[in-house]
Amino acid sequence: MSDPSSKSQHSHRLRGWILLLVLLAIAGWGIITRLEAASALRHETQEDAVPTVAVMKASHGAATEGIVLPGTVQAWHEAPIYARTSGYIKSWNTDIGAPVKAGDILAEIETPEVDAQTHQAEADLATAEANNQLAQTTAKRWAILLKTNSVSKQEADEKLSDAAAKEAAVASAKASLDRLKQLEDFKRVIAPFDGIITARNTDVGALINAGSSGTGLELFHIAETDKLRVYVQVPEYDAPFIKPDLTAEVNFAEHPQQSYTATLVHSADAIDPSSRTLLIQLEVDNSKGELLPGSYAEVHIKLPSDATTVHLPVNTLLFRGDGTKVATIDSDGKALLKSITIGRDYGKEVEVTSGVAADDTIIVNPPDSLITGQPVRIAKPNQPASDEQDKKKP
Repeated sequence: MSDPSSKSQHSHRLRGWILLLVLLAIAGWGIITRLEAASALRHETQEDAVPTVAVMKASHGAATEGIVLPGTVQAWHEAPIYARTSGYIKSWNTDIGAPVKAGDILAEIETPEVDAQTHQAEADLATAEANNQLAQTTAKRWAILLKTNSVSKQEADEKLSDAAAKEAAVASAKASLDRLKQLEDFKRVIAPFDGIITARNTDVGALINAGSSGTGLELFHIAETDKLRVYVQVPEYDAPFIKPDLTAEVNFAEHPQQSYTATLVHSADAIDPSSRTLLIQLEVDNSKGELLPGSYAEVHIKLPSDATTVHLPVNTLLFRGDGTKVATIDSDGKALLKSITIGRDYGKEVEVTSGVAADDTIIVNPPDSLITGQPVRIAKPNQPASDEQDKKKP
């Protein structure tokens, strides 16, 4: 018979081995589970590291491109009206907004001092003419006496010289009287051209000083508005396209539903070094009086476009230290950053003159961290792009 104690020991050893195997199985299962989780995490991390991007195809621009520039509107002719003689305003005939014709009397001035000076000049002229008449008669008589040797040649020359001086005095008196008569004519303030009175800065009884400097006061302001001048600063890049037959569309805020055609009148033919722009002058017909000088205008100019250039939205651009770039996708599905040269800036999009072709696949809203050779995943329709890309969307 076997020993009961030996059987008990054998049974204990068997249970120990079984327990050990169970523990080893549990430990192995835990290790395998952790390895599988680590592998899945590693795979997910690698997947997340590949950004999902939206793409577009670069395209050529239209045959003509439009630019919108601010314009300064001025009257065709505009002038301040000053008094040419001093005095007091006797009356005025036109107020602001009144249409006038060239030669119309805008106001009349009382000039008591000029009137007195005119009377004095008339009297001086009469005296000079009387003295001259006597001097001329005397000179003729002495010239006859000289022929008979009744007077000396010295005395005859003195009479002739006095006659010449008296004649010059008459001319001087006439010139002085003419000047004062012209000042008398300036009593009437006259419109220099057809237009609209845009300002009246005087009233009856006001003291008026002649001239535009010192104490001279602007009496009226007149503007001819049948035609308007529109001044536009054209960027240097577009200056070569400004030709004599250029036309433009002008829009005004006060007439949002209507556009006005403007034609090129003059060009400065020189670039302003401070603003790098070309100043041009356009003409707009305002015979109906709908437009006001001094208004702000938007000028739409159509310019020819280079067929070799492409247009890209601004959210495709990357600004790096070595210049402006766009992110494209190569044949291996990896990012390829290309340096570009920007031409015209249209606001929401730009013209690219070199660096990309019309058939390139362009990444929209590229992540700032994107580098050449980095794998990317193209988003499917209705699939959102990567988070970093979403943050860049305006």
